[in-house]
Amino acid sequence: MFLARCSLQASIACLFVALLFSAMPAFAEPDASVKQPSDVIWVAIAGALVFFMQAGFALLESGLSRSKNCINVVMKNYTDVCVGSLFFWLVGFGLMFGANPSGWIGLSGFALHNAEPWDYSFLLFQTMFAATAATIASGAMAERTRFPAYLFASVVITAVIYPIFGSWAWGNYFSGSGWLAEMGFIDFAGSTVVHSTGGWCALAGIIALGPRLGRFGPQGRPHLIAGHNLNFVALGGFILWFGWFGFNGGSTLQADANIGLIVLNTQLAASAGVACVLLFCFLSRSPITVPAAVNGSLAGLVGITAGCATMEPVWAIVTGASAGLVAYGGERLLVRLGLDDVVGAVAVHAFAGAWGTLCAGAFLTGKLFDPSIMLVQLLGVGACFLWSFGAAFLLFKALAVIGCLRADPQHEQRGLDLTEHAEVAYPEFIQHSIYNKSNLENIER
Repeated sequence: MFLARCSLQASIACLFVALLFSAMPAFAEPDASVKQPSDVIWVAIAGALVFFMQAGFALLESGLSRSKNCINVVMKNYTDVCVGSLFFWLVGFGLMFGANPSGWIGLSGFALHNAEPWDYSFLLFQTMFAATAATIASGAMAERTRFPAYLFASVVITAVIYPIFGSWAWGNYFSGSGWLAEMGFIDFAGSTVVHSTGGWCALAGIIALGPRLGRFGPQGRPHLIAGHNLNFVALGGFILWFGWFGFNGGSTLQADANIGLIVLNTQLAASAGVACVLLFCFLSRSPITVPAAVNGSLAGLVGITAGCATMEPVWAIVTGASAGLVAYGGERLLVRLGLDDVVGAVAVHAFAGAWGTLCAGAFLTGKLFDPSIMLVQLLGVGACFLWSFGAAFLLFKALAVIGCLRADPQHEQRGLDLTEHAEVAYPEFIQHSIYNKSNLENIER
């Protein structure tokens, strides 16, 4: 009831704000909208590719979850992009890309309207990025997070947490510039701005939530909770890989010859991430598993995202291979710390994203291993952690304190598909006792 009242009040407030902004004049500067039709077409196609990545996230995360929770995971991925798109248009885009004279936050462009044609293309593409940042947390927090609380947190991440850091690194679209951008921070397509921001939010979420029931024993010994469909995991990995060509290539914001190098570096880094993880598993006599291979490719993709346009292919391979190892080791570190990340999102997006951002500075073409550039990169990585993790932890902790964040133990045992959505993904495999009269009455209440 509390979240329902909050949602109603938030909807009324947002409607009022949208009406208020509709009376404000357009703010686009003339030269910001001068683009060729081919540029618009390329950015629109790239935006569609990035949107398709949501399907990859949904398949991968649901596949790594148990069958009793896979609808809940899919619903989170399906709906967070919807509410995220609306709130990013309403608030987030202005905070991130509006006039930024202070270097800290945008002050215009809220509820964008009466703008130049190119501004709408740019908004569409950036909306897909915002949705990606928000959905990263859903997989890490799967199987024990209540649906309304997750959606509320997703709105805050999309509308506030992600855009504010983005304004520091990328906030020079209209006028002014972010303070990190002014220092020369390199993050071409968002290893830190998008992926580390989402990954640090995921870390805050799993700390506030605590592990799933049965994930760790009384002495902290980890117990494996296997996902229910590794085919989904592999298919989701392929879709994400495919969408990444739009994620990185579209960040040129124009159809030019640089796209070839960007996409090639993307492919090489992902391949190197898988190869390095497989080699490490072979040498250490560890099982060579589907999740390890898929997360190796994703870590390579996350790692190269910052420097895909500014390094030579050989360094892209080094970046992807090392990012794969960073993610592989990071997952095991989190388990040792008693932190339960269902899909490995923190290691893949936060750790590999931070590492890839440092590699973008170290392997910058023409200025290899320049200490001053690497120092700026380190500062940007640290600033992202302090802001994203700190703000997200306060958000998730507040939801936990008021009792809205974590599902009841009984609901967690039965599965969130049934208790949160009153449906199951595989009804033919569910025991009939789960549908008895008392259980259905509890669900309806």
